[in-house]
Amino acid sequence: MRVSELMSSSVITIEGTASCREAVARMHQAKVRHLPVVDREGGLVGIITDRDLRHHLFARSVMPQIGTTSVEALLEAIAVRDLMSARVVCAAPADDLEAAAARMREGKVGSLPVVDNGRVIGILTETDLLRHVVRASAGCSPGVEEIIVSYP
Repeated sequence: MRVSELMSSSVITIEGTASCREAVARMHQAKVRHLPVVDREGGLVGIITDRDLRHHLFARSVMPQIGTTSVEALLEAIAVRDLMSARVVCAAPADDLEAAAARMREGKVGSLPVVDNGRVIGILTETDLLRHVVRASAGCSPGVEEIIVSYP
């Protein structure tokens, strides 16, 4: 199976100049945890995750402001480019799914932006892979999928 067969092609992206508050809003609205960061031409320049945003709020420079400054203001004050990971593990649409899963495991990442000719055309997440595994398991009860794959 190829990455293109399982990836989400309706990938939500964000530009590095956007605020982290905007990143949170997009994640929440789309019910996703990973946003590829793109330049104006749609080229991949990084990725920001829900974990990056949470870690920012626990940073030594930010933590003392919790309780005196709203979380929204703290997230509005920082650009996505300042928190994103610029070294992105990614995949191509024709990549073998097993190899892509191994790349995710080895890179300790929860998603792979799918890039074709330098442009983001999709995203493959660990949730996509888990859903595939659960559905492929003939004896899997509906409750197992709900527990194992709880995020949309």
